[in-house]
Amino acid sequence: MPISVQTFRDECSAPLRLRLLAGERGMGRRITGTRVQEAGLALAGEVFPSREGCVQVLGETEVDYFRRQDPARQPEIAERFFAGPLPCAVVVGPLPVPGLFVEAAERASVPLFASDLPATGFLEEAGRHLFRLSTETATVHGVLLEVIGVGVLLSGRSGIGKSECALDLVLRGHRFVADDVIHVDKLGPATLVGRGEDLTCPNMEIRGLGIINIRDLFGATATTLMKKIELVIRIEEWDPSREYDRLGLDEGTVEILGVRLPSLLVPVSPGRNLATIVEVAVRNHLLKQLGVHSAREFVERQARRAGGSGSP
Repeated sequence: MPISVQTFRDECSAPLRLRLLAGERGMGRRITGTRVQEAGLALAGEVFPSREGCVQVLGETEVDYFRRQDPARQPEIAERFFAGPLPCAVVVGPLPVPGLFVEAAERASVPLFASDLPATGFLEEAGRHLFRLSTETATVHGVLLEVIGVGVLLSGRSGIGKSECALDLVLRGHRFVADDVIHVDKLGPATLVGRGEDLTCPNMEIRGLGIINIRDLFGATATTLMKKIELVIRIEEWDPSREYDRLGLDEGTVEILGVRLPSLLVPVSPGRNLATIVEVAVRNHLLKQLGVHSAREFVERQARRAGGSGSP
């Protein structure tokens, strides 16, 4: 998701130590890449930036190269660089910013920043912040687990038993991701990854016990920081007046950030082992991905039997 240079400045000035030197009129330019790029040969005019729409970084190498050029050519080099397809540029490191950079950036309305961070540290930190800013995100409530390698989101009203079910699944060897607040990042057209709050991960609230730490209780292998969400299981209290799917032919879905995920509705009543149902639901989900649909096969067998008994 593209972001404006203004958003980049507002969100990253403090952690990246950004100072605006020129080009304030270009704050509406769009950053379309989640990676920052060292200018390199683009400054020499040999190539255009290989990733258009990416923040261009001018480090000690580029500044030193520029200063060693013939003074008569320096204005042309600066003008050509800032006329290229770039949203903004950042001069990093201890060297002073050449005045010709500032003048050319102002004329081209290209925001030019300076940062005293070293190039390596800036590239890593800026890339992390840009990824966060350009990723579509949402927050959902529930419990996220990895069950037999599948990311499963348990949803339902507070107190329905999601956390207790998750604890039972951890005891069976499955992995816990997050409880209560799940942050969902859209990493592709059909890929959602869930993670927990930095402060609360890997904690879980169990009524009567309070807050427990899954990693401390069961070891590091019982948790994972994030997981691709592949199945949503909605838990609700059993309603005797409601007609539930008894064959498993209904293919329910839930939409999160424009991505439709397969979903199951599991009614809860006394005597039902919710963790077992979730585990079997995941196994059945994996079978469907392999082309094995037990409910459809059952219905087809019944149809063939009924057709065969009625034939002469």
